[in-house]
Amino acid sequence: MSKLFRKRLKKAGQSPGTLTVPEREWGEKIAVSLIEYDKTHITENPRATIKDCLVSLDKPSITWINIHGIYDTQAIETLGRHFGLHPLMLEDIVTSGQRSKLDDYKKSIFIVLRLLKYNQDRQDIEDEQVSIILGSNYVITFEEAPEDVFDPVRDRIRKKNSIITQRGADYLCYALMDCIVDHAFLILEKLDERIEKLELQLLNKEPKTLVTDIQRVKHDIVLLRKSVWPMREVIGQFRRLDTPLIKDTTKLYMQDVYDHTIQVIDTIESFRDVSGGLLDIHLSNLNMRMNEIMKVLTIVATIFVPLTFIASIFGMNFEHMPELHSKWGYPISLGVMAAVALSMLFFFRRNKWI
Repeated sequence: MSKLFRKRLKKAGQSPGTLTVPEREWGEKIAVSLIEYDKTHITENPRATIKDCLVSLDKPSITWINIHGIYDTQAIETLGRHFGLHPLMLEDIVTSGQRSKLDDYKKSIFIVLRLLKYNQDRQDIEDEQVSIILGSNYVITFEEAPEDVFDPVRDRIRKKNSIITQRGADYLCYALMDCIVDHAFLILEKLDERIEKLELQLLNKEPKTLVTDIQRVKHDIVLLRKSVWPMREVIGQFRRLDTPLIKDTTKLYMQDVYDHTIQVIDTIESFRDVSGGLLDIHLSNLNMRMNEIMKVLTIVATIFVPLTFIASIFGMNFEHMPELHSKWGYPISLGVMAAVALSMLFFFRRNKWI
């Protein structure tokens, strides 16, 4: 199935808020990490359980719960009941393939973003869903894959007197969103390397799979565009929200994230134009090569037309043809043919046809 379209798991007629996961993922274990911090203390539990998370709501410190895996519906429902999360929010969490969006549930804010990753083995771009729930003193994040991209944020929390520990949960949410957007720049660097490699192959007129490689790059650019454009809308909506959960100082920081998304989009549009130009250049090279071949074949055929005419005259076998009985008829005819061929080559060269 194309990465640009994901099959919907929800069946027709199901009640809204029903948690539906692929059959092959039923019973999949989730990994939970828990960080609690305030201005002076940090507590970290990288192997927490859902039970450990349930007691964090009543604490005055900022709580960050990060969950890897979204297919343990029982654990997610338990977490949702305890934190008062809306059933539609839980349904969106387990339904991977959601478009980036932001929903305001008054007591909490639900954010879906697309995290871009580069598959080094397959040399292409993948994306996964990251769900973020922002509450008054907590942030809950859900990631599909086991790979974690939030380590830079954890490192900032561990630093003594860092700005992130001096702010609220909304600033933590900003830091996570900023990390996801900044990760897109790493993907752009990989894509830039692939495009530069294709340009060199075009100059060297190799290899035969060039059209396939260009098409794969264009496909990845479409995936990038499909993932990043809605993220810009989400960040803009985050800045405009009128809610006590987000402070005005945090909205100022979100302007920087918004600028980064604009920069990513501009780069994607540039790559889109360049990739289209690569295909045009490749097709032009093929046409030029075909024209050169046709030019050589036309010159050869043109030269042999008079030679064939001369040879056909002596092949008519009429009885009264003086040249047939001449001692020098054969060498003279070959000489005339050679002279005609050389004269035509000289004419083509003088007119710069060859």
